[in-house]
Amino acid sequence: EVDEAELEELLGPSPVALGPGAQRVVVVHPDVKWGPKKSPLTKAELQIAEAIALVDTLQNWTVLDKIIVPTKNPDKKFVFGKGNFQVLTERIRKLPHVTAVFLNVERMSSVTKRELEDAWGVKVFDRYTVVLHIFRCNARTKEAKLQIALAEIPLLRSNLKNDVSQLDQQRGGSRYIMGSGETFMETQTRILKEKELKIRNALEKLRRKRSLLRTQRKKREFPVISVMGYTNCGKTTLIKALTGEAGLQPRDQLFATLDITAHAGYLPSHMVVIYVDTIGFLTDLPHNLVESFSATLEEVAYSDLIVHVRDITHPDTILQKATVLSVLKNLNLPNHLLDSMVEVHNKVDLIERYEPTEENALAISALHGHGLEELKEEIEKKILTTTGKKILTVNVNLEGPQLSWLYKEATVQEVEVMPEDGTARVKVVIGNSAFGKYRNLFPNSKIFMS
Repeated sequence: EVDEAELEELLGPSPVALGPGAQRVVVVHPDVKWGPKKSPLTKAELQIAEAIALVDTLQNWTVLDKIIVPTKNPDKKFVFGKGNFQVLTERIRKLPHVTAVFLNVERMSSVTKRELEDAWGVKVFDRYTVVLHIFRCNARTKEAKLQIALAEIPLLRSNLKNDVSQLDQQRGGSRYIMGSGETFMETQTRILKEKELKIRNALEKLRRKRSLLRTQRKKREFPVISVMGYTNCGKTTLIKALTGEAGLQPRDQLFATLDITAHAGYLPSHMVVIYVDTIGFLTDLPHNLVESFSATLEEVAYSDLIVHVRDITHPDTILQKATVLSVLKNLNLPNHLLDSMVEVHNKVDLIERYEPTEENALAISALHGHGLEELKEEIEKKILTTTGKKILTVNVNLEGPQLSWLYKEATVQEVEVMPEDGTARVKVVIGNSAFGKYRNLFPNSKIFMS
């Protein structure tokens, strides 16, 4: 078990947490016009719209202004050229009541952050900081909170370098901490390393616990379906529609789901399957953030099928698909999972007479239930292939234990009783190991393949 006292210490107040207060934000998007940093699949207007959606996710945060500024090289210290930077600075400084700037880049260096904050006189956040803050607001379980604490370590390291360089300027070089033989930098670096190790150990204990639960689920032979997609594509709404689980409350916001959650549902053959809701993806989601959630995403590798949900109404749906597929490839999933993936085009109720152009894609509306029966049939077909489950009809003696055994170990679909000879024809969905046991226990039973 994970030590509760140690967990409390690891999950204590974070020095890089933004706090619950209100923020009035200017969103600034550096529009790279050419070169390797330019994304060919999207436009600056769509990128800034996603940045605004991230801000709108947060309670008490409001967008005061949005500004797209062209740049050749977003990696230099001031991000923009001299002239553009001056115009931008004047515009930000003229805005009343502004408390922060959200610079829509993956991650700023600590030097850039300091220079921009000095020039604009307000806090400056990048995507890493904002997404991490959203995660922090949405985290419910200990595992999600630990993963966020792990993702904060690079920020704490970066802040430490910044603090030390400022101290060096003020005091003319690092001082040793009295009697320890360690500089301030060395002590803080060691403390951070120890904290990171403790977080990784705690996550490993939780991972082992989940692995045990997974083994128990495999024993029962419930097929597992991972529902994946870009953030806010409708995964939770779809799972609610497929399972009828009233407790699921989908939210129309980015990163509403941070934890792996499992929900039972039935396929047309009455086979029970487990639908797994996963964290959504985002373009330019910083590598450290993805890595810190890799323990959660690891669960996907053990599923029997992936359903990839797309919001087909989104203008950036092609880029979103590329983002999801890229993350899935980096998870080193087995090839059969990637090859058998079911692609679902969601929210078709918002498009008149929608027909998917991609081969084998299924058009659905999770909200209105359109296309769900076809989706369940497709899932069942794929599950029977990937798990090796069979649909059989067997003759059983009603006085013997066969029928109750089948109800316990397989999925009974139909029972046709033949009263004249005290037998029944039973249609079942049965896994390989259960089928092997059945043949050993009841060698005289007649079996008909469907």
